[in-house]
Amino acid sequence: MLTHIEQKRLPYTPEQMFDLVANVDKYKEFVPWCVGSRINTRESDTVFYADLVVGYKLIREKFSSKVIVERPTQETPGKIYIEYLRGPLKHLKNHWGFSREPDGSCLVDFCVEFEFQNKALQGLANLFFQEVIRRMVGAFEERARVIYGPPTLQE
Repeated sequence: MLTHIEQKRLPYTPEQMFDLVANVDKYKEFVPWCVGSRINTRESDTVFYADLVVGYKLIREKFSSKVIVERPTQETPGKIYIEYLRGPLKHLKNHWGFSREPDGSCLVDFCVEFEFQNKALQGLANLFFQEVIRRMVGAFEERARVIYGPPTLQE
């Protein structure tokens, strides 16, 4: 099983970063290897079901997940939990946290762990995991710059 845990301070507000991550419909526009993304059903204001299609060259895989969101407030951090439902994985656990720093910036907590059912895909994942994670985390940072403009808070 592959696991990545990262904490990073970003010069945007927790609300901005939460909105960016919770907007699954837009992932296909900026997340590397994401060729399709959509929210299928909303159970409530805090629970929805989404599909991602990830692809590289001739490989295409669809992931279905339940997403539970807790919007940040001035007093409490925001959270996003992803519960894996269907797809090519044996296991997936993913969550995000968005905490407000004293200067108004956001401390993002990101954790993902997964394992493919297919041993060949798992072998490829093992080889390229750090590069994939680096690109994906970088894509969210770049998307924040595109959507919200240059940081107004000091990094």
